Amino acid sequence: MTGDEIAAAAKGLVGVPFRLHGRDRRIGLDCLGVVALAHGGAMEVPATYRLRALEGGERDSLVAAAARSMGLAPANGPAVPGDVLMLRPGACQLHFAVAVDRRRIVHAHAGLGRVVLGPISEDWPLAGLWRQACDPIT
Repeated sequence: MTGDEIAAAAKGLVGVPFRLHGRDRRIGLDCLGVVALAHGGAMEVPATYRLRALEGGERDSLVAAAARSMGLAPANGPAVPGDVLMLRPGACQLHFAVAVDRRRIVHAHAGLGRVVLGPISEDWPLAGLWRQACDPIT
């Protein structure tokens, strides 16, 4: 899939209900569910992951394996359509989203109870960025 196709697939999930550990658009999605479905459902992360409970190295290893399972490679620079962003909305919280352009993301918003399209929050530092390995990595 191209970055534009991934971004389009993510936008197609807007409005799906939020559900913790959700991996089915009919029932609900969490942030990793959005990322997985935008990438055609391919992701090697258990439905009952606990990223908050993992130590840095173990967490980083799990995230790297999930990224590889979707054909993603680490990237730098501004987000482009289809990129996966790992954001840090709180000190002990990680959140994943799919970029639709340099300023907007699709993500599962627990507070609003659904998948939304919105701006990348400046209050959520970027903790990781991955891009389709076939796309140019900057």
